[in-house]
Amino acid sequence: MSLYRNRFERDKQLPFLKLVYLLPLAAFLALFILFYGSLKSVSDTTLEKQRESLETALNRSIAQCYAVEGAYPPSLDYIKEHYGLIYNEELFYVDYQPIGSNVMPDVTILDRTQGE
Repeated sequence: MSLYRNRFERDKQLPFLKLVYLLPLAAFLALFILFYGSLKSVSDTTLEKQRESLETALNRSIAQCYAVEGAYPPSLDYIKEHYGLIYNEELFYVDYQPIGSNVMPDVTILDRTQGE
């Protein structure tokens, strides 16, 4: 075997060296994808808990108004003003449809972030 390498001969270890250099990059990408998936899952869970909390607070405020005043609240703004309902209006849209003073209103909570 010659001490000098012919420049036209292919180095047989070259594909293996490329693989060695790509392994850390592949591992980093795999960890990044795993981290992003976990972060998205936590974010979705938090948003669902906020929605459930809003629904509970809204139902309690409606029931409290009916118990105290003998009639259901005429509007969502009335609940906010008199019963202290606070929620993030950038995250949720509340459709409040009063039917009558003695009939439970129709309430729908929609996520504003679902379309994104």
